Amino acid sequence: MTNRRLTFPELFELPTVVDLRTAARAVGISINTAYKLVHAERFPCRVMRLGWRYQVPTAALLAALDVNGPAVHPDDVRRGAAFANTIS
Repeated sequence: MTNRRLTFPELFELPTVVDLRTAARAVGISINTAYKLVHAERFPCRVMRLGWRYQVPTAALLAALDVNGPAVHPDDVRRGAAFANTIS
C-alpha cells in the first residue's frame, strides 16, 4: 500500500465515510501516527469507532483540511474531457 497523499480529485471522489488509512493518507501521515492520534483523541477530525474499525466522515475530513468542496464537479470535468476528445 502506498503512503502517497491523496490529490484533490481523489478527495472529491471519496465515499461519505472512509477508513482510517484513507483519512491518514488525506492528511499526509502514516497509519501508525493516525492510530496514535486517535488513541490520544488528537486526530484532526471526528473519528467514529464502529465495532473494531475506525471510520472517518468525509465531510469532517474535508473540513479539517479546510476544503469546502470542488470548484468544479468531477463529472463536469469528465464530460468536458470527453467532449474535447470529439473535436477534431
